[in-house]
Amino acid sequence: MSIMNDRWIIEMATQHGMIEPFENSQVRSGVISYGVSAYGYDMRVAREFKIFTNVLNSVVDPKAFDPKSFVEYEGDVCIVPPNSFALARSVEYFRIPRDVMTITVGKSTYARCGIITNVTPFEPEWEGYVTLEISNTTPLPARIYANEGIAQVLFFRGNEPPVTSYKDKKGKYQGQVGVTLPKI
Repeated sequence: MSIMNDRWIIEMATQHGMIEPFENSQVRSGVISYGVSAYGYDMRVAREFKIFTNVLNSVVDPKAFDPKSFVEYEGDVCIVPPNSFALARSVEYFRIPRDVMTITVGKSTYARCGIITNVTPFEPEWEGYVTLEISNTTPLPARIYANEGIAQVLFFRGNEPPVTSYKDKKGKYQGQVGVTLPKI
């Protein structure tokens, strides 16, 4: 298995539509950076958010998730309440090649403020907008800036393609287009 570099990421994005829209350099001036880096791609967070609320005193159950546990919000800045979280989606739409798997890590600018971004791996041949889990671990409200960097995607190419890809098994999150809640 090999981690893929900027040259490969640029080629796959521009010639094969792996990332759309794609920024072929790292944009940094006055924003939390996004775009291609030496060995990854810093994706942006879109303007759509679902902010967790406990107004109904619900129990969080991944098998029977109550969508009323979230308040929908759209804007350039999202305030995540203290010790809470929000779901969002990436600006970019990803199409992962059959012999590639990704791991995503949060950006240090947010991590240094106690804001953690979790994203599950993109499996071979998964495609869609990425649902982002953004946790505010602090006792204070936290700002998230839409259309700016939120997390870095690292691409790993396997020595050979898998027998069964995410597309082959008709994964439940294939082709997701918005902020997607848990499915069973």
